[in-house]
Amino acid sequence: MVMVPISPRTRSHSGYAPALLPAPASDAHALGTRRTRWGNRRTSRVTIAVLISLVCAALLYTFSLRSQEGERGSLKEEISDWLPDGLTSLKNDWAEEVEKEYEQKHENHKAPPKPEQKLLPPLYQRFHTYELELPQHDPSLSYPEGRTGKYFWPANHVRGSGWGNVMQEHLMNAYLAYRSGRALVFDNYTWEDDGSDYSEVYGGSLIPSRIPFSAFLQGPAVGGSFSEGDHTPRAVIKEYFDEVCPRPQIIASEELVPLGDPSSATERMRRWVDKLSHSDRCVEVRKSSYQIFDIWIFGQVDRLLDIWPAFSKSPIMTQLQWSALVELAFDTNRELLLPSPTVIPPLTSLPFTSASERYSQLPGLLVLHLRRGDFEEHCVKLSGWGSGFTGWNSFPGLPDPWVFPPEDASTDEARRWYVLRCYPDIDEIVRRAAEARQSPAGRGLKAVYVMTNGEEGWVRELERALREKGGWESVASTKDLVLNHEQLYVAQAVDMLIGQRAQMLIGNGFSSLTGMIVMLRMANGVPLDSNRFW
Repeated sequence: MVMVPISPRTRSHSGYAPALLPAPASDAHALGTRRTRWGNRRTSRVTIAVLISLVCAALLYTFSLRSQEGERGSLKEEISDWLPDGLTSLKNDWAEEVEKEYEQKHENHKAPPKPEQKLLPPLYQRFHTYELELPQHDPSLSYPEGRTGKYFWPANHVRGSGWGNVMQEHLMNAYLAYRSGRALVFDNYTWEDDGSDYSEVYGGSLIPSRIPFSAFLQGPAVGGSFSEGDHTPRAVIKEYFDEVCPRPQIIASEELVPLGDPSSATERMRRWVDKLSHSDRCVEVRKSSYQIFDIWIFGQVDRLLDIWPAFSKSPIMTQLQWSALVELAFDTNRELLLPSPTVIPPLTSLPFTSASERYSQLPGLLVLHLRRGDFEEHCVKLSGWGSGFTGWNSFPGLPDPWVFPPEDASTDEARRWYVLRCYPDIDEIVRRAAEARQSPAGRGLKAVYVMTNGEEGWVRELERALREKGGWESVASTKDLVLNHEQLYVAQAVDMLIGQRAQMLIGNGFSSLTGMIVMLRMANGVPLDSNRFW
């Protein structure tokens, strides 16, 4: 009996077919024919199988390389692209088998998925530790410090505001403590005080919820010693105050200054000094009450500047110094600010004598302060409010003073009036920078530094325009600063130090940050006409 191979595709209705069936004797000729045809088919299939195996091996090697490079797709798709359409069933079956073999072979060799490496903001623990270890935090010290000393804790200090607003209030509170003969109790620069380490701002970005003031500043305002012979008690941190003043007298600021009171800074200072002179040794201003020196004081020149002569000569200002962290950032980037061969001695190598000597002007440097971001909308709102320049930007004699739009100006005309001086475009910035260089105070200017919160693309476009149209030897910006992880979150203070030392500043008269730079420059005695505004 002759046995005839049966194709695997021949299946009984039960789903099973025997491998061999007997051939009828009458089919001998046909059987010989079938043998010949079957032999040819077998040779063809073997040839195809060899070719497909070679193709799959090549694809497997390519697939492995591409997988290492992160370009891996479906191996089944790759084999399907290579093989003829007539072999659809074969190529699909084999592709699945090869891909399964690849996955099993490389399962234990897969690189683990890369974790999202997003560095969290620093928490400035070393600065907290430094403040905790200040020598005045000793209850055994004699009066006016220690457990019998007199303390002033403004628990209502501003929170959730930019550094310019926070700094101006902090310095004024420090001056009030100095005038009243009490130790200032200071907290952190606080965005949120809900106990969280980080706060989410500006579309999801994280910032530290609290940064110690010592990361920004040095001097009597943040716990530094007063000059020899000055017995004013040194500032202390809140934790020490809680230890030596467990039951402080609590005062609401509204008791002295009712809401809407139009008093000047000098009058407000007088009322508080008088109140503190008749109060318990430990005084706390109720957290929920209004700031002692609020935004309305700082925003109105006729209410703020009457305190300047005395305030500017106090040790709060004359001994004010930027922190070592901020000064180190300045030193690291000083060659970015001015082209060679200008030599700028590193601040960290110099002993402190006075603020005016330490932060002297840098000949040749023009600093531009350009607020972007939320100021695009804020500048329009200013026109609706009828606002003017802030108090520190309104010293008598400063060039480019604010002039209100004509009374008969339309709403659109008033907006354009404000935007021109609050949110200048690139052409206007380039023009004003060139104009400044032609002024007597601008002689010798050769380098531009742009302090800004603008987006990267806009800043680079501005830098190109200043180079190409302005002909400046050097152009740099906040975006070019080399900062370490801790310096990144005090970058506004770094910008302020650069602006403070500029030969000439062109700033935004509506900005408290510009105002603080102008105030620091005025305290250092720089010429009035070296401070300009858009």
